[in-house]
Amino acid sequence: QWQLVESGGGSVQPGESLTLSCTVSGQTPGWYATGWYRQAPGKERKAVSCITNSQGSKNYADAVKGRFTISRDDAKNTVYLQMNTLKPEDTAIYYCATLEAGCPRRLDRWKPDSWGRGTLVTVPS
Repeated sequence: QWQLVESGGGSVQPGESLTLSCTVSGQTPGWYATGWYRQAPGKERKAVSCITNSQGSKNYADAVKGRFTISRDDAKNTVYLQMNTLKPEDTAIYYCATLEAGCPRRLDRWKPDSWGRGTLVTVPS
């Protein structure tokens, strides 16, 4: 399995930006993609964005398209989520996960395997 550690969360005002990081370590064979998820208070966890390891293909949830950008640094085994123009509805715990089946365009086809513990992002209204 893999170990994932998220960082970069915090409290920002609406319209501001944050960059989250997810560093992956451990067994790397079979790690095909990395996904970001978020869970708002009292709601279920939802997919946000993902990126494949091989070609760097990316997908985004409609709610974050045009505002969030996912990227990776292979030398550091780290995936980033640049979040711009943050809104109160972006408030959530953000988790990263290794994905077994790549990064399909349909978010419900992602297959998360290992998870990090999450990092909290707060955007007050």
